[in-house]
Amino acid sequence: MSNTVKIKRSEKVAHMIQDVWSIFSPLAIQLKAVNLGQGFMNFAPPDFLNEAARQTILQTDCSQYSHPKGRIRLRKALADAYNPLFRDRTLDPETEIVVTAGANEGIFAIFAAFLDDGDEVILMEPFFDQYIANIEMNGGVPVYVPLRPQGGSNATISSKDWILDMDELRSKITPRSKVIVLNTPHNPIGKVFSKEELEEIGKVATEHNLLILTDEVYDRLYFRPDTHERIANLPGLWERTITVGSGGKTFGATGWRIGWLIGPKELVEAALAAHVRIVFCVNSPLQEAMAIGFEQADAHNFFENQLEIYEQRRDYMMSIFDDIPLPYTKPQGSYFILVDMSKVKIPADYEFPEIIHNRGYDFKICYWLAKEIGVVAIPPSEFYCAENRHLAECYARFAFCKTDETLKQARERLLKLKDYI
Repeated sequence: MSNTVKIKRSEKVAHMIQDVWSIFSPLAIQLKAVNLGQGFMNFAPPDFLNEAARQTILQTDCSQYSHPKGRIRLRKALADAYNPLFRDRTLDPETEIVVTAGANEGIFAIFAAFLDDGDEVILMEPFFDQYIANIEMNGGVPVYVPLRPQGGSNATISSKDWILDMDELRSKITPRSKVIVLNTPHNPIGKVFSKEELEEIGKVATEHNLLILTDEVYDRLYFRPDTHERIANLPGLWERTITVGSGGKTFGATGWRIGWLIGPKELVEAALAAHVRIVFCVNSPLQEAMAIGFEQADAHNFFENQLEIYEQRRDYMMSIFDDIPLPYTKPQGSYFILVDMSKVKIPADYEFPEIIHNRGYDFKICYWLAKEIGVVAIPPSEFYCAENRHLAECYARFAFCKTDETLKQARERLLKLKDYI
């Protein structure tokens, strides 16, 4: 019988608790629940993209290392796809684009490139939970500013009604402030920041010489009549902005783990230097396939068709909560919907496992929902700092990046909530 070896963990990971995904994703499998929790698709990427992958996996040169910047065909395809979106700018695929191992690794590389110990990063709550580890493992300190919903309680509102208080943002600036993180379209709110809001954020960044990291992985998923504005397009802000994109979100292929960074040469060079030391390069055949995907997308009218399908899914999900009825935030973009669950009454003597006892009320709501209703959602207090988690305690996040059949099954089960209102 071997002895147990105990080696002290690094302080970088020792404080980390079990994350929300490792609680609710296994729960969905265990309970055979409809999984509207984690934002992955349960349908295949488009046929033309899959066919490209079948072809490239057989190419000899695609079985070896790629350049750390990314395969040139993909960088050129990204430049061609994004040139019209970065108005009045022609992107240089050699110096202004880097392909990363998913958007998350790209974000990690940016923090590795620009943070020294104690540097502060301003985050808007709710935030993508991976930001925190990415910041702290690179010596940074997260600083939090919540987006706050406007309007009466128990009312359906638009994601545009979640507002950033600019005075509160300015109050969080210190001499150690280094980076401000923007996420638009936003996860989990679905907010698409307006040009006016971006201009105000840009003023703060300029006044205090902050790097703008703009997470735009849902940039192809915004709903009419809203339009996705890019902060890098505003006067004077390209020079201090790195834009993060995602092939997984763009083409419904989250497991391919291909993302990219777009920005001025000086900023992208620094992120590339870190990226090389983190993963060296991204897998070659799927980079090549992603390039073909971009090259062929317009011929298949892919982005327009995808947006129409997602808008139908969003409207279908909203109709479910209208029928229960439960108030929600109508998303302008992304594929999540935040639902106010405060009208749902859980039995007072309901038994929860220990891991749920130690979390916020939204964890209890989502655990009960999975166990008794058979639908998994995500408790959004995971996307807040400890001090502000109470702001999310009545919400649950539902993903609608699922097949019509899955959403119909979810509807049948969610309508049972009428008995608990």
